[in-house]
This record gives sequence, C-alpha cells and structure tokens, in this order.
Amino acid sequence: MSLRNSKQLETNLYELEIVIDGATFKAACDKVFKKSVKNITIPGFRKGKAPRAIIEKMYGKGVFYEDAINDCLPDAFEAAIKDFDKVIVGRPEFDISDINDETGEAVLTAKVYTKPEIKIEGYKGVEATRTEKPATDADVDAEIERVRARNSRMIDVTDRAAALEDTVNIDYSGSVDGVKFEGGTAEGQDLTLGSGQFIPGFEEQIVGHNIGDAFDVNVTFPEAYHAEELAGKAAVFAVKLNGIKFNEKPALDDEFAKDVSEFDTLDEYKADIKAKIEEHNKKDADAMVDEQLVAAIVEKLEGDIPPVMIDAECENMVRDFDTRLRMQGMDLKTYFQYTGLNLDAMREQSRPQAERQVKTRLALETIAALENITASEEDIEAEFTRLSEAYGMEVDKIKAQITAEDLAEDIKVKKAVDLIRENAVITEAKPEEEKKAKKAPAKRKTTKKVDAETGEDAPAEEKPKKAPAKKTTAKKTTAKKADAEEKPADAE
Repeated sequence: MSLRNSKQLETNLYELEIVIDGATFKAACDKVFKKSVKNITIPGFRKGKAPRAIIEKMYGKGVFYEDAINDCLPDAFEAAIKDFDKVIVGRPEFDISDINDETGEAVLTAKVYTKPEIKIEGYKGVEATRTEKPATDADVDAEIERVRARNSRMIDVTDRAAALEDTVNIDYSGSVDGVKFEGGTAEGQDLTLGSGQFIPGFEEQIVGHNIGDAFDVNVTFPEAYHAEELAGKAAVFAVKLNGIKFNEKPALDDEFAKDVSEFDTLDEYKADIKAKIEEHNKKDADAMVDEQLVAAIVEKLEGDIPPVMIDAECENMVRDFDTRLRMQGMDLKTYFQYTGLNLDAMREQSRPQAERQVKTRLALETIAALENITASEEDIEAEFTRLSEAYGMEVDKIKAQITAEDLAEDIKVKKAVDLIRENAVITEAKPEEEKKAKKAPAKRKTTKKVDAETGEDAPAEEKPKKAPAKKTTAKKTTAKKADAEEKPADAE
C-alpha cells in the first residue's frame, strides 16, 4: 500500500492516488467472503454453503470489492500519507479509481484539504492596555456578605409582623370584577418580600400583617401582561398569612471569621479576602492583555483557511456542549426541545467563535515555528502533572486521553503567547482612562467575585427569580430552573 501520485486541485486541496497491492487486496476479499458467505443464499445450495465462484458468477466478480476496500482503507490511507509532505485537515473523500483483475491491485483517489500556509508579520511590539481593578473595601464587604448569606439560617418569626426581606408562606385567591380567574389561586406559597417575584404592589401589602391574618391585596396587572384578558385589569387577592421566616445571618465578628476561615480575627480574614481579590484582579488583567494581543495577532494573519477546518471546530464545540449537558442529566435533543434550536442552527451560532479559534491557533502555531519554539520532555511532564492536579485525575489516565504529541503542540502555542507578551508594548491604564473605559460598552466583564475560602472565581449570585406569579399568580415560586454549565483540555 503506497502513495503513487498527488496533484494540487486548488489552494489547500489535493488529490492523492493510493495503491493497494494485489496480495493485500486479495486477502481482504477473502476475509470479506468468509464473513459474508454465511448470509448468502444461492438456489441449489444450503444457506452459507455456496462456493465463492458461484456467488461471483451470480452477483458479479466485484461483489466483495467494496467491503474489501473499506477493510483496507484505514491502513492504506495511513501508509500513503506518510509519503505526503503536508498536514491533512478534515475528512478525506474517497473514490475507487480502478481494480485490476489480473494483478488484483486496487487504486483509490482521495481528495484532501491541507493545513494552510500562514504568513504573519509584526507580531513583536504589539500594543495593549492593561487595566487592573483595585480591590476596594466595598469588594471585601460584598464578599463577606456573600459568605454570611451562605452561612445563614432560616428561623421562624412569631413575635412580630411581616417585614421586607422576610419569607412568608401564604394562601391566595385572585379575582377580577368578582370573578376568579384561571391560575389565580395557590396554597402554601413561599414568597420573599421585596424580591419582586409577584406583580407590582403585591408583596408590599403583606408587610405589617401577622401570622393568621386574612386580608385583601389590591393590585393592577401591568398593561404589558402576557395574559391579554388580565392586562391592565384591577384585581383583588384574598390572602391568608400562614407563616413568617427570617434569614438570619451570623454576626460579623471574630467568631464568624473562625467559623468560615483559618483565621482567628475578622481583620485577618478581611485582609486575606482583599489579597485574594487583588490576586484575582491581577490574573484577570493579565488575561485581558493576552486577549488583546492575540486578537491583534489574528488580524495580522494572512492565508486561505479551508472551510473544513472551521466545520471541524464547530463539530468539536457541539460535541463539547453535548458532553457538558450529559454531565447535568440532559442531552442535545432535550436542549433543542426547550430552546427551539436544531443542530444546524447551533452549528451556525458556533461558527464565528470556531473561526476565531482556528485563526488563533494557526497564528500562534506559525509564530512558534518562526521562532523555533519547542516543548521539552520536562515541559510535557509538567503539563501532564498540572492537568492531573487540575482535574483530580491520575497522570496515567490523563496520558490515556491526551497524547504527548498533542500536548507538545499546546505547550508551544502557550509559549508563543508568552513570547508575544514579552515583546509587546503594554500600557498600564491610568485612573482617568479607566473611568472613561467604564462609560464605553465593555467587551468583557472583569468584576468577577472571588470565593473567600478557595480564592477561585465564585459562582454568580443568584438574583431573585421572577416567579410564575409575575406572569400568572397561579403558580408557586419555589420551582427553580436548572442552569446548564461549559473538555477540560480547552480551559486555557
């Protein structure tokens, strides 16, 4: 099996002529015959017992050729491309060109796209602006409040009336012009007062009432209410207050610091939070610089990129998203049912990002080649170790999923980014410039919160959800949607 010839059809598109020698092809035909004969019925012979010559006479000499070609194809293609001096991207398109009955030799053609030749100049001296957000007392206080909320407890209130921020349990029944409307009744509904979950004016009228009180709440549905028969209508809800709970946060003192951290005093705890926020803001500012530099480099890229490369990246993104969904107990089919999307629409949505990722990779690989950047054995082993620690997996399991060759390419790309950064002109933003930048539309938010205990990005605080009662006061507000989350290998 070998590559007989190759010719260029157009930019980055080649046709390869691949030869499967007679002995190899004959062996493949014999293998296919032995596998297939048991399912072949020929009149006058028991099923699976017909001689090969009879089968070929009845169905044609090439009856086993296609399956034999498919059996040989992987090894034949792999052997052929060893003699082809270009990197193939995307899936080849194969065609049977000739099968010589005398020699048994089979000739195939494969149309393949190749990795484009990229030109890039001016990647040294690229300009970028670095803006590092200071860690303010307000940031520290906000983080502490988040930790206090996480460590709070719900306690029953029996000695006072309902107040804003209380969570009340109510029964209610709504009517318009004395007539109850569909979906306007519920029992045992939990509602946090002041959350804005119910239609405007509803929650405020519960404030001041005590457990056991029965009272009317008078509201007017918004003009833009989704149920047209209720839009703009005045409504009366007969409400009964069943219970009151208050979310009690721990006192902000040294004991709190001891409970939630390794520190003995609140001041030490605050200092640690501030240090972690500063470190996070520093990393975030550095990441924004890298984004600016890489974006500028991509703009300098010259070359014709085969569409199949972007198609393949789109498929990778869809597969990765499907994997994340499955980790949460969902799949693409279910996701499409909820969103109204389909596979083609998702691919199209992914295409701009896929194109950016392909161009970024090509640009950085080209720079790595121009600068003779390499990945040493020590670099590769260190990266395997880092991935093992990052994802809580044994090194051997990481190595079973990622080849050293692929990891070496990733390392060279990272080193290319380091080289660009080391040779860049980076300007630290002044406070006045930062204020101006805040007024302009932000391309990327950088005000992430930091978990005071881990130093990692904290989950975004969950805003009060608009309860079904905001749309129709029939449904309870305790139901929550599950948020979908985003291969560890693409974390960098």
